[in-house]
Amino acid sequence: MRAVLCGYYGMGNGGDEALLATLLQLLPSEVTPLVLSGNPPWTQSHYGVEACDRKSIPQVIAALRQSDAFIWGGGSLMQDATSWLNPLYYGGLMTLAQRMGLKTVAWAQGIGPLQRSFTHWFTQQTFSHCTAVSVRDRGSAQKLSDWDIPFTLAPDPVWALEREPVPGLWELPAPRVAVVLRPHAKLTPARLEVLTQALIDFQLATQACVLLVPFHLTQDRPLAEAIQPRLPGVSKILMLSHPQQLRGLFQGVEMAIAMRLHGVIMAAAAECRCFALSYDPKVSQVMQELELPGWALDEIPEAKGAIAKTWLELYANGDALSSDRIRAIIDRALLHQSLLQEALLGADKRSAL
Repeated sequence: MRAVLCGYYGMGNGGDEALLATLLQLLPSEVTPLVLSGNPPWTQSHYGVEACDRKSIPQVIAALRQSDAFIWGGGSLMQDATSWLNPLYYGGLMTLAQRMGLKTVAWAQGIGPLQRSFTHWFTQQTFSHCTAVSVRDRGSAQKLSDWDIPFTLAPDPVWALEREPVPGLWELPAPRVAVVLRPHAKLTPARLEVLTQALIDFQLATQACVLLVPFHLTQDRPLAEAIQPRLPGVSKILMLSHPQQLRGLFQGVEMAIAMRLHGVIMAAAAECRCFALSYDPKVSQVMQELELPGWALDEIPEAKGAIAKTWLELYANGDALSSDRIRAIIDRALLHQSLLQEALLGADKRSAL
């Protein structure tokens, strides 16, 4: 069986690459993947799979004609907060695959925000014709329930991503603290300044080695490069392109301060104390479900001392998730794998699960 994998792949975003890496890890061995990518040569060399240009209509149509299945590979693809074109692109491809008779799987999806009536209707129609659907959060599950569409609800599959060691990480002085920031309209210059000042005070108090980790190299790197020269102690900008190394990074840090969703998830999965800065409901939902400390961006204190004090309290006395709880979450995340087996290979594979 051949399956086309569709997501925000080959675009330099570590979280979406982590979703692709996890999907490839969990995909049944009988299925040969073909990835729609923004950088096909990079995707082919990094993952050892066939890839084609996600923006080339002839290549995409040829890929669909050669395949038996089409998979939305995780993430918030059907949302119009970033652009109203997102649901048209992803939903258009899903609709085309459905009309061509392929098995279609909406895998590990986060639905919304959907701010326009047309994109809301189009999303409902697209999901209703899928062979199988899995979602990663309760908000998306509620939408599908309201639409009377069957689904599987399970934690984000990146919880199950295998990890690889980061070359040179253990040579950096301990303790190590990872910081994962991303640009956002609510991360105003004033808020970024107070966070930077708080990070300076935190480093002076802990003597920690601060690792600034751009998940999206193009977007996040300027933030890291603006902060690093101001830090008084040892620091390093770690630009990792392999998702498994991003996952492995958090095994070697004492604490993480993270905005990006998969930074929060990878830190929590590594039994790392984690402080979340939420810019999106998907981050807030994970904070609530895991009872993680953190703030929404518009709730960040105006005083650097209050921020540094909160971080120091977590560093000194905070608890990471227990290994038993992490194992239970990973076990539930593997429901996404079971869905792939049943949707793509049928009932004859159920006994092997």
